Amino acid sequence: MAELNSLEELGAATGTEAPVENAAPVHVRKVDEQGRAYATGKRKDAVARVWIKPGSGKVTVNGREFETYFARPVLRMVVQQPVVAASREGQFDVIATVAGGGLSGQAGAVRHGISKALTYYEPELRSVLKKGGFLTRDSRVVERKKYGKAKARRSFQFSKR
Repeated sequence: MAELNSLEELGAATGTEAPVENAAPVHVRKVDEQGRAYATGKRKDAVARVWIKPGSGKVTVNGREFETYFARPVLRMVVQQPVVAASREGQFDVIATVAGGGLSGQAGAVRHGISKALTYYEPELRSVLKKGGFLTRDSRVVERKKYGKAKARRSFQFSKR
């Protein structure tokens, strides 16, 4: 039997080819018939459905301007973060419907949805948004209440006598 020095020689000897290593996954553009990219964003209990399309930079949340829906400046900044990080201000119109949770969770859900939709529309933005941490689903949710406790971890008041 001849001595084999590599996997290719083994494949040639047995008649099977060595498996080809796949390169990095190729991300393709996902756009519907109207030229919009759709994504779902989640944070805490909030779920946002987000559509982006080329436009003037108008952001609409649940049928209202996002300045009126998210009154606090911090929440407006959170929603704008992925667009600013990708340096695409004023280039995309965003339509979002969001339900569940509070305003902070909803702003985070819209941010997550915008980030995913941007990567679907322009796959080359993925590395920038990934580096900023906008594509990661924040999995922290409220801990459930346990029996025998007042809340998730808080015990009832203890009285010695």
